[in-house]
Amino acid sequence: MKKFVKPLKLGNLTLPSNILYSPLAGCSDYPFRQMAARYKPGVMFCEMVKMDALIRHDPNTYHLLDYDPSMRPIGGQICGSKPELAGPCARLIEELGFDLVDLNCGCPVDKVTKDGSGSGMLKNPELIGEIIANMVAAVSIPVTLKIRAGWDDACINAPEITRIAEQAGASAITIHGRTRQQKYRGEANWDHIRECKRAATTILVFGNGDVFDAEAALSLFIQTGCDGVLVSRGTFGRPWIADDIIRLDSALPPSTPNVRDHLLEHMDYICSYRPERRALLDMRRIGCWYLRNGSGTKSLRASLNHSKNLKEVKSLIVNYDWSQTAFN
Repeated sequence: MKKFVKPLKLGNLTLPSNILYSPLAGCSDYPFRQMAARYKPGVMFCEMVKMDALIRHDPNTYHLLDYDPSMRPIGGQICGSKPELAGPCARLIEELGFDLVDLNCGCPVDKVTKDGSGSGMLKNPELIGEIIANMVAAVSIPVTLKIRAGWDDACINAPEITRIAEQAGASAITIHGRTRQQKYRGEANWDHIRECKRAATTILVFGNGDVFDAEAALSLFIQTGCDGVLVSRGTFGRPWIADDIIRLDSALPPSTPNVRDHLLEHMDYICSYRPERRALLDMRRIGCWYLRNGSGTKSLRASLNHSKNLKEVKSLIVNYDWSQTAFN
């Protein structure tokens, strides 16, 4: 059986594996990355930050870029459509000690795309090339980017952007198999990822979209020939998914993580990092992440969503009869 998971050279950086964890606004925060770090994905990313906020040294933006050495290799992702800010912002990411810097050309949210940023960049491939070239010229760390297949079904231009990014000096490009118009609806079309891999000469191509388990990750490798897999929503409540993928790829039996213990550990990290009210809101969300793949967890999910304080949250988790649950 061919093995797909392997170390990867990305510019002057060697990644321990080609299974990466995505930057996810409001989700891939410091506590999440503390949990994920124990499973050693090839790269983890902080949440996306906007160029304009980064360049004016906005404190909240810099807070999103918190990390510790256990999270390496660590990537920073910037978002914006102003070429004149691209180089200075990439340099700031490098000066903060990040191992690579990524350009977001995939976020489909209206408040991001309205000024041409995020997946709005897909309408202007030459601008993507200009911004990438400015970033590459400004830093010595690898420069990467994340895109979608295109703006809509009438404008599938990911292969063109792959060639432009390669010429501009990017080390890797991640393709999400949906268009901006789809947002997160419908299925990701991995054929677009395969076409980008065919269009690439030197640039590495990472696949993304609908990787919710190890089987899907290996299928993505097989169907597209991609160089690596970037897992996004599949990491929610499954910080161990990289280990699942590695085990399946090596024909090893799957591990059986203890969801209760992971949930309590994640809660400890959140409570150490967030003020109490924010921690409570995070735990309602995090609880649903961990419990969504479990049978017999409906009552616990409902109770967590209606909890009034952190003491109640912990009591619910500790005292729940976990013997009635099963996870796939």
